[in-house]
Amino acid sequence: MFTGLIETVCKAISSVSKTGGIRLTINLGWDVKCGDSIAVNGVCLTVAGPKGTAAEFDVSAETLSKTTLGKLKAGSEVNIERALKADDRFGGHFVQGHIDTIGKVKKIEKKGDFRVYAFEVGKEISDYIVPKGSIAVDGVSLTIVDIQEQNFTAAIIPATYENTIFKNYKVGDMVNVETDIICRMVKKQLDNVLGHKQELTIEKLKELGF
Repeated sequence: MFTGLIETVCKAISSVSKTGGIRLTINLGWDVKCGDSIAVNGVCLTVAGPKGTAAEFDVSAETLSKTTLGKLKAGSEVNIERALKADDRFGGHFVQGHIDTIGKVKKIEKKGDFRVYAFEVGKEISDYIVPKGSIAVDGVSLTIVDIQEQNFTAAIIPATYENTIFKNYKVGDMVNVETDIICRMVKKQLDNVLGHKQELTIEKLKELGF
């Protein structure tokens, strides 16, 4: 489990093809051990081979097909967050490191010291995106500002811009998107109760005892 509060930006050392996936090596800047969970651009990966302050990760073909990790190469910068400790303070929101879809940067607008980013995502996650709700983009916990069809916007404060790979984004770049697990759970339970095609109305809620 992660929070979406990025600890640092690190550089990839190498990305080497292997049977069924790749071996990704990243210079983390701190010691790790086998089995540690690290979110790399929002993707939960397990340390397979520690090398001092660097770490090797095995990335499967399934993960490559659902994320942008296959595009990483030597020198690529990535957002890094270690798994949340049970006794840590909790900021951001619940981030699992399980990517729902790959989105695209559609627009970047500077407003004073702040920036507003617009992202395009697929219809398959539209039910889980709500104004003022939480979402993770490349592992960064964001609050959704507005929704227009398949686009959503988020305002980026200067600290987030300077301390994540948001400062590297250009229009057209692809990003990892994870929706809020709470939204997904609520939607699943409502689907179970109402059926996928029934509209949620006051009358329906009264019928169900609310």
